[in-house]
Amino acid sequence: MIIQEIQSLLLNNFDTYKSRLIANQKQLIKNVDEEHIFISLLDEKSLIEKIDQIASKSIDDYPLLGVPFAVKDNIDVVGFATTAGCKAYEYIPKVSAFSVQQLEKAGAICIGKTNMDQFATGLVGTRSPYGIAKNYFNEDYIPGGSSSGSASVVAAGYVTFSLGTDTAGSGRVPAAFQNIIGFKSSKGIVSCSGVVPACKSLDCVSIFANRLKDVEHILSIVSVYDANDPYSRNNNQFDLKKEIKIAIPLKANLKFFGNEAYEKAYANFITSLSDKNYSLEQIDFTPMFEAAKLLYEGPWLSERYHAVGEFMEQHATEVNTTVLKVVSDGKNNLATSYFDAEYKLKALKKQFDYYTESYDAFVMPTVGTIYTKEEIKENPIGLNTNLGYYTNFMNLLDCTAVALPVSITENKLPFGITLFAPALNDKNLLST
Repeated sequence: MIIQEIQSLLLNNFDTYKSRLIANQKQLIKNVDEEHIFISLLDEKSLIEKIDQIASKSIDDYPLLGVPFAVKDNIDVVGFATTAGCKAYEYIPKVSAFSVQQLEKAGAICIGKTNMDQFATGLVGTRSPYGIAKNYFNEDYIPGGSSSGSASVVAAGYVTFSLGTDTAGSGRVPAAFQNIIGFKSSKGIVSCSGVVPACKSLDCVSIFANRLKDVEHILSIVSVYDANDPYSRNNNQFDLKKEIKIAIPLKANLKFFGNEAYEKAYANFITSLSDKNYSLEQIDFTPMFEAAKLLYEGPWLSERYHAVGEFMEQHATEVNTTVLKVVSDGKNNLATSYFDAEYKLKALKKQFDYYTESYDAFVMPTVGTIYTKEEIKENPIGLNTNLGYYTNFMNLLDCTAVALPVSITENKLPFGITLFAPALNDKNLLST
């Protein structure tokens, strides 16, 4: 249900609202070992207590009153353990993440912590000891990651929205694979206090939902300056524009990795935009894709090692082997390699900034293809790399982005596009 619908039910028929949430939670608890979308869930008694606490409250004072949501298990929530997808890493937080605090102050109810690629390393959703989260659109296919469970729980309709994280596409890829919206704000607009870091200088909290208006509403609540987060910044958004000039990649920039159905779906979408008189121009996206290579081929991999590398080495038998290999590759980078990459990134950012003088937003596929669970099992790193082709540069170049469902392909799989823009254009993007 969308926010407006669930709050209308709460106001007009509280008993029905209460019984519906309780029945929903019972179903989740019953299916938890089959669907693999949750790592921990609120028990029925605690849920009833939370519901009863909101009975006398007003939506005027609590803009998310009674709205159920879920949180990726690398984001702290009081009352739940945080595992980051690794049982050996588990701890009990004393304080909720800053973003979660804002949501709960607004009256929202966290019903559980969602499954994820271990330590937020992966775009596939298969790197978890808690099983592979169910893809509700097609169970043979991967759910996408690393925020796999957070996308699945929205796609299934168990919650109105969920929080994930996004460092390299984790808040967009699973949205594309499950036909929902995945939004990644500008860096620092949503605080990462209380989030287990992947790459702390790049990490973002992401929002999954089924309606852009809901995303916009949630963003307005969580985008609060946090003095305790060194990367937090004020949400000083640029003015909304009536006419938007959009850039799309040259055909030579596009990669679909043999997926003809996605290639056709993208071409059809671009044609539909042209028919609606959007101002579209093709430009060379090479600077963006060159920046993307730096994320895993450059020293930012060392930032992942800095966050959890030593823990992984000490608990190697309890860590996913693919995650361990990826993160361990960042152990021995020299400081000089960081500066080499930083200088290259600055040059690429200048090229991107030059584009932003002429274009307000950019459009491209969210992903070039989708894989089955079996295909990922055979080639876990190579195919994961393909999934990051369109996503890996976003935080390096300081963009805001929203992944949108567009169509169902002829082979009955969802296809989506990503609309992105320079930082602090979040509101513009959500209203385009």
